[in-house]
Amino acid sequence: MKTITLNPGERLAAGQLPRQGVLPAAIMQSAQAIVDDVRERGDAALREYCKKFDGVDVDDFRVDPKLMDEAIQAVDPAFIEALKKAAAQIREFHEREVEQSWFTSRADGTILGVKVTPVSAAGVYVPGGRAQYPSTVLMDCIPAKVAGVKRVVMVTPPQKEGGISPYTLAAAKVAGVDEIYAVGGAQAIAALAYGTDSIPKTAKIVGPGNAFVAAAKKIVSGDAGIDMVAGPSEVCVLADATADATVVAADLMAQAEHDPLATCYLVTCDAAFAEKVQGRFAELLAASPRAEITSASLADQGVVVVAADLEAAIDAVNVIAPEHLELHCDNAMGLLGKIENAGAIFVGPWSSEPLGDYVAGPNHTLPTGGTAAFSNPLSVQDFITRSSVICYTPEGLMNDAPATQTMAQAEGLWAHALSAGLRRKMVEEGLEGFDGVDLGDINRIAWPVDLTAPKKAE
Repeated sequence: MKTITLNPGERLAAGQLPRQGVLPAAIMQSAQAIVDDVRERGDAALREYCKKFDGVDVDDFRVDPKLMDEAIQAVDPAFIEALKKAAAQIREFHEREVEQSWFTSRADGTILGVKVTPVSAAGVYVPGGRAQYPSTVLMDCIPAKVAGVKRVVMVTPPQKEGGISPYTLAAAKVAGVDEIYAVGGAQAIAALAYGTDSIPKTAKIVGPGNAFVAAAKKIVSGDAGIDMVAGPSEVCVLADATADATVVAADLMAQAEHDPLATCYLVTCDAAFAEKVQGRFAELLAASPRAEITSASLADQGVVVVAADLEAAIDAVNVIAPEHLELHCDNAMGLLGKIENAGAIFVGPWSSEPLGDYVAGPNHTLPTGGTAAFSNPLSVQDFITRSSVICYTPEGLMNDAPATQTMAQAEGLWAHALSAGLRRKMVEEGLEGFDGVDLGDINRIAWPVDLTAPKKAE
């Protein structure tokens, strides 16, 4: 791991971090070509890409729903129990996020409010590369169902034999997925965004994936809603000497084993503790079945920040704005209020980040690459639209039309003012409409009062 030592009064700079947020131009170009091809040729293009990238000939992309039931019977019952526990806790957490439509009225009878509507269909991308991710199925599909989405569609790359992992299928059953299609990569994102003969399009697309999936989501984002353009996974551990070095090392490795590009940060004021943590890696890696990936991530993307004091350490955390943040330090809960930027915060020594990955309840689809400074975890809000509702009475119109016309005149928008002015005239003169009515000086209907020009500074 690379070490950055901050001297007293020195702040961590964003430029010192191994950010993975910018998608390479070559990947964007390749993804654009795939998206355009699928949009133009539909299923034919999908079949070609499945053969090219997954090595599979696919006749029917739709996965038979009965395979979900068969998967429930095929996997270990302990896994099903774990799925059900996780699903229940994820559902309970996200039910607290549900928004209801609301309305209010003024004394003049004007009604204002917000109408909340679930999106018509949500597409969920579930990776199938280096590992299977049934947890992603739960995390991304359950909030959609809680939001009231009637059609939740899952896409995931087929395995070499053409099927889908039983773990993934079982999770889809528990999560209440409505449709599954065996297709992955940028081509799957294009199919969800634009539709093909086999795969009807969806209004929203969520879920993590590789760089090509992220690029495709970015490309289609003007035609379908997306949750975020996610990069490689990240963890930041803020620790002091009260933390256990072996546990901290394991927590860093838990993120590193995802991907060679996964980024791991250890922020501490104790250089000796940082060395102690790094000294634990060799023993733990020797037992890891994913040692090669983990080692590459720690070596190439791992960063230790040694700060001069706790204030500088917390500032460094906020600059990093990590996807996952662990507070392994004394008075961890007391520090929570000082954390401004983090996707998920794991407070105290017992709050293992993998608990949040699987069963705690809050969503594990989180902003990466520093975007936690302005973005949010996946939630029920990602699967709804909010429409403002405005309903005026004649009395309400008469109260607000003059100010509306004045502001429209200041902006030079004549027809805006006329729209309100015509209604005002109808109320004032008891008119039902303007058929056969002489409008007279129409400019006075629009702009009944001449605004004084702004005074010039002397």
